[in-house]
Amino acid sequence: MGDAKGFVLLPKRWVVERSNSWTMRARRNARDYERLMSHAKAHVQWAFITLMSRRQTEALPATLAAA
Repeated sequence: MGDAKGFVLLPKRWVVERSNSWTMRARRNARDYERLMSHAKAHVQWAFITLMSRRQTEALPATLAAA
């Protein structure tokens, strides 16, 4: 990487940045409202729970729904 010029995509960093952007969609995670770190952690976990539950309840494609 020392000899690379310009932008170099780091795969693991991309996963972290993408996950952070997903949690920032939650309004309370966009700002530092919480006084305690445990509360902030709980809100991040809640954002991921909401995200995953919405993904699981999305409509199935027609080929899977008919099976």
